[in-house]
Amino acid sequence: MRFLALAGVLAAAGFVSACSQGVEAPFDRGVCYYVVPDETAEDGIKLNVVARDQPQIEFCAARLEEMRLRFLGMGGSNREIVGAYQGKFIFIDATGVLVGDTLTGGRYFFLARTGDGRLAIPGAIQREIDGRPVGVIAAPEAPAPAG
Repeated sequence: MRFLALAGVLAAAGFVSACSQGVEAPFDRGVCYYVVPDETAEDGIKLNVVARDQPQIEFCAARLEEMRLRFLGMGGSNREIVGAYQGKFIFIDATGVLVGDTLTGGRYFFLARTGDGRLAIPGAIQREIDGRPVGVIAAPEAPAPAG
């Protein structure tokens, strides 16, 4: 188990070091990319189009999350993915979505996970007293009896 964790850390370190030479996110309007390391590429990354005509970065993050969940459902093990949208890099992990201008630079929190795993704007998430997130939407009320 420790070997797998070490292998994952080394792979991530290789991805970061390969991409630290000033790689910029593409600025194709409305195009959402999945970013993967590629040692044969000049800049060390490969960009795969996930979706086109995405009006906002939130939509791109949702498409990347759908892809991540689909791969996990098919037996994949990659729980963290990197994407790009209009000049920004998108990082999705267990805590939510972070966004940054570079692959290795600072990142800011963009979308958080709710208690049931959905993504939401951080200020919209209610938390229990111990800090655990609770559902964003309240349970629907029972309909009034007819008559």
